[in-house]
Amino acid sequence: MLLALKNVSKIYKLGEQEIRALNEVTINVDEGEFVAVMGPSGSGKSTFLQVASLLSSTEKGDIFLKGRNVTKYSEVELAHLRNREIGFIFQQFNLLARTSALENVALPMVYAGVGAAERRARATAMLEKVGLLDRLGNTPAQLSGGQQQRVAIARALVNEPAIIFADEPTGNLDSKSGEDIKNLLKELHQEGKTIVMVTHEAEIAQIAKRIILFHDGELIYDEKFGYNKSLKSQKTIEYVDMLKKKRKPPRLIFGKVTGK
Repeated sequence: MLLALKNVSKIYKLGEQEIRALNEVTINVDEGEFVAVMGPSGSGKSTFLQVASLLSSTEKGDIFLKGRNVTKYSEVELAHLRNREIGFIFQQFNLLARTSALENVALPMVYAGVGAAERRARATAMLEKVGLLDRLGNTPAQLSGGQQQRVAIARALVNEPAIIFADEPTGNLDSKSGEDIKNLLKELHQEGKTIVMVTHEAEIAQIAKRIILFHDGELIYDEKFGYNKSLKSQKTIEYVDMLKKKRKPPRLIFGKVTGK
């Protein structure tokens, strides 16, 4: 088990009102899995990503990464852990505007204490991997949206993290660029990378081997589809449809309807 959340809750307070963005969520992610996280706006999917990737703290429950309980780590310890073990791909790319593609990709290695020569070599290799060897010196303004996302993916991979979190990775891209990024994510999964991806697009979620759905901060659907692709499209579309119509479907975890 690579990542585990045990009875995790995230609570926000607005005056005297409590909002449970996550409500006692328990989930395990194994090494090599490709998980798509879905749900309507306000369902808790983005909060789940922030909490699971150690960008946000919890009010209740425990988080384990590679067998270690990291719930009580200090901010400094968490920063080091994220740098070593977690790669991030953001919808907005989050690249440094006046910095070249090569320098953007090398940045996580600066924080990891990697020497300059090795940083350049590894960053170059990663940009070659994502098809941007001829764009090493380009700044984000000189790159298309799809190319910027490729730089962001190279940056996420450069420290060889244990797990990659992707937040709407195709959300700001045209259809062709989105298809390219989708294919790149599939390739990374085929190489054995562990990916947890938030998306609101059922078509994008179809590339994953496991789909989970959130509603009102609760995990209501969790299914793996290694062997039954037709079930994936049918059952996922059925659940997404119900959520769009603001109907809460029954809680279905690995084929079993549960009461909660």
